[in-house]
Amino acid sequence: MQIINTVSALRLALKHQAKIAFVPTMGNLHAGHIHLVTLAKQQAECVVVSIFVNPLQFGAHEDLANYPRTLEADCEKLKAAGASIVFTPTVAEMYPDFDGVNLNQSMTITPPAIADELCGASRPGHFSGVATVVLKLFNMVFLNGAQQCFAVFGQKDFQQLFVIKQLVRQFNLPIQIIAGETMREESGLALSSRNGYLTAEQRLQASQLNTVLRNIVTKLKANHTNFDALELEATAILNAQGWIVDYISIRSALTLSRANSSDSHLVVLAAAKLGNTRLIDNIEFLR
Repeated sequence: MQIINTVSALRLALKHQAKIAFVPTMGNLHAGHIHLVTLAKQQAECVVVSIFVNPLQFGAHEDLANYPRTLEADCEKLKAAGASIVFTPTVAEMYPDFDGVNLNQSMTITPPAIADELCGASRPGHFSGVATVVLKLFNMVFLNGAQQCFAVFGQKDFQQLFVIKQLVRQFNLPIQIIAGETMREESGLALSSRNGYLTAEQRLQASQLNTVLRNIVTKLKANHTNFDALELEATAILNAQGWIVDYISIRSALTLSRANSSDSHLVVLAAAKLGNTRLIDNIEFLR
């Protein structure tokens, strides 16, 4: 496995690869990330994993400085998982006009309006930062003559996955997006790098987020059609248990617009804080 930190070296290493599978990450890897690498290996022999904590997708009061960075341990996991290349660029490598303080990335991707809802409502500019860095990474990994290009993203970040699919579609990128199912602890808690912020007591409580989502799914499959009432009920349950709910929302899985009674392919999504830790989860299903 090669560890590469410059675009020029990456392109040289990939120059003769006709088939590439790519897994973008921000590091602090867990079993969910490794599952994505496993999916990537099913698509191509050459698997590239990037580790880059992207400043452009963090707001002014978010946890960029404290985001866990565990590069040595991450590389050990990726080597064991069979990754071919780990790409670990610096901020200056990703943002060529970076002056040591400001990124000076004046050209960015404007995502669809749905990116301003759900997580985007409380994190303005987040998905623009995500889409911009992903397009940069796609250019760096795939712009070398590769004939078959695959990129693997987790379904836990359902809205992010939706935005990336739109990016690929609307910019006519010759990249196949592979969605990896959400990996969970036995309690139902979705694996996340941010789970490391939870205290032992909060860790025991954190599965409540998935529990309320599963309860909504059960009721929707039983033909409950008052979506607003289901969302309000679940919000009240979590708030009563000490959570601070950002949103719980029932959406069309195909468009991410508010679901209506005629929609059969649904996703119920949630974001909420437990202490200072913001957790997200979703369940996609047919009814």
